[in-house]
Amino acid sequence: MSSFIIYPAIDIRGGKCVRLIQGDYNQETVYNENPLEVAKAWEAQGAKWIHLVDLDGAKAGYPVNDKLVGDIAKAVNVPVQLGGGLRTEADVDHILSLGVSRIILGTAAIENRDFVNRVLQKHGDKVAIGIDARDGYVATRGWLETSAVKADELAAELAKEGAKTFIFTDISRDGMMGGPNVEAIVHLAKVSGQSVIASGGVSRYEDLERLAQHAADGVGGAIVGKALYTGSIKLEEAHGRV
Repeated sequence: MSSFIIYPAIDIRGGKCVRLIQGDYNQETVYNENPLEVAKAWEAQGAKWIHLVDLDGAKAGYPVNDKLVGDIAKAVNVPVQLGGGLRTEADVDHILSLGVSRIILGTAAIENRDFVNRVLQKHGDKVAIGIDARDGYVATRGWLETSAVKADELAAELAKEGAKTFIFTDISRDGMMGGPNVEAIVHLAKVSGQSVIASGGVSRYEDLERLAQHAADGVGGAIVGKALYTGSIKLEEAHGRV
């Protein structure tokens, strides 16, 4: 199952490595003052990718921690992907110019489809679509709003426009350590016909094993955050299991 990749998550707010519960900016835990050192540590433990989120950017609507993101991309020898606040072509170009290998578009996929289509045509597989869902419907603006668009319908439409990678988060599972919504993740992969990276709720090695069993269905990996910071999952051991 080598096609299944574990993405250690570094969520950045105020220049620090934090975690939120269900995207709530009022429920924040600071895990490390230096995200760059965290990225190096994950690489040393065998990470094949690093997943970054600019939480300030997601709220502001434009990159806020871009200098730090660029520093991280240069400091590690594995590819880095970034989401949070990328809503203009200039911002996308800027982030990619910093050495980021893949950018993640979330809110824009709902609010500005023409922009998303242009970015997909221009940058192809350097683009992932982040679909964050609450009860099956897409949430936007750092999960502060919920749209009337169904997650699976959005994925199917954007796959036709050239999207190759989706990152699916079930908001109800995020930060709760209750396990991922495997059924919804597999469904999205089958509906889109593309690779889906699971996000939210991974708390045990068994969660990763369950997801990795669906690699042939298009489940391409899992983003792991809180479980790595609390120590309930060790990255090196996780790689040995999937």
